[in-house]
Amino acid sequence: MIRVKAWGCDRIHDAAVNQLTLFVCGDVMTGRGIDQILAHPCGPEIHEPWVQNAVDYVILAEERNGPIPRAVAADYIWGDALDELRRVRPHARIVNLETAVTRSNDWVDKGINYRMHPANLGCLSAAGIDCCVLANNHVLDWGASGLNETLDALHGASIRTAGAGRDRVEAEAPAQLPVEADRRILVFAVGLESSGVPRHWAAQANRPGVDFIADLSERTVDRLAQRILAAKRPGDVVVLSVHWGSNWGHEIAPAEVTFAHRVIDHAGVDVFHGHSSHHPKAIEVYVGKLILYGCGDFINDYEGIHGHEAFRGDLSFMYFPALEADTGRLRRLELVATQMHRFRVRRASAEDRGWLCSVIDREGQRFGTRTQLLPDQRIELRWTPENGVGDRSRSEERR
Repeated sequence: MIRVKAWGCDRIHDAAVNQLTLFVCGDVMTGRGIDQILAHPCGPEIHEPWVQNAVDYVILAEERNGPIPRAVAADYIWGDALDELRRVRPHARIVNLETAVTRSNDWVDKGINYRMHPANLGCLSAAGIDCCVLANNHVLDWGASGLNETLDALHGASIRTAGAGRDRVEAEAPAQLPVEADRRILVFAVGLESSGVPRHWAAQANRPGVDFIADLSERTVDRLAQRILAAKRPGDVVVLSVHWGSNWGHEIAPAEVTFAHRVIDHAGVDVFHGHSSHHPKAIEVYVGKLILYGCGDFINDYEGIHGHEAFRGDLSFMYFPALEADTGRLRRLELVATQMHRFRVRRASAEDRGWLCSVIDREGQRFGTRTQLLPDQRIELRWTPENGVGDRSRSEERR
């Protein structure tokens, strides 16, 4: 027997019940400074108002935390995350890749541009990444040619993509991750202007771009529902990955909560994977389905950048939701607290882990969620299905 814990109740499940475990995280930004320490960096020239050489970000990080090696092995940036992935062995590994994978020089004048050399793509394969979400505000930093090369490079490495394509059909198509002969994980991805995705990046019938949604209205939910429900088969689990909101701040607008609830209620979404914020935000379990409102940055080159220190953007989580395979309901959510240090993921210290959990607990009060620290440095989510905000909203809606 397996005992699955929830705050306020213990539920017993027979061990034979099928379970799917995912790995999801926030933004993986392997361009700019990260690209410069990998074995095959792009030219270091960048076009920011304050920095013109990507190596400067490496130097800034070294000034804060010490020397960073160059020409590192492909698995270097993942650090301790690799041990956790080997331990959990998730059925699918899904990240938001906020970097063009290209040698293109067609940079877009937008202030900050990220690219990684295609020869460095092994840094994603080293972590066994199955799907890269691309509906974000950096995938077209090097123009349509950069996006096309990104797609070619990822697909050539057998990494599936969602949320961007050579035309609207490809951008809107889900990534299909087979689990068994008759079971799939479908990943849909959309981006919003609130996260910095320009409206003109929207994919068109004959133009590359991202799967852009203009708002969080019921009409938008209806359009998503048509696509998702047309693709979803019995036994499939659907992940909706959404790049939305500002980089800083824990606020979650009522419209965002309503949208997340609606796509679960009406569009068949089982896991809501939100990102764009540079730090983790609140977690909700709504009618048994997981909502991550903001996962935080997981890999970036921000170590030496000053500002917003109160949010501790260097800290993040690995999210390991375990789902009932037949229903997509959340059985367990394990969290591993991490920190970027010398451009490498490491386990967060006990102090930082406690601080991060206190923030998630504070922000999760409105949703009836909190964390519980485990003796082995890991964390589990506790929630109150009977009393949580999500369940009240659903029951009230049905009256």
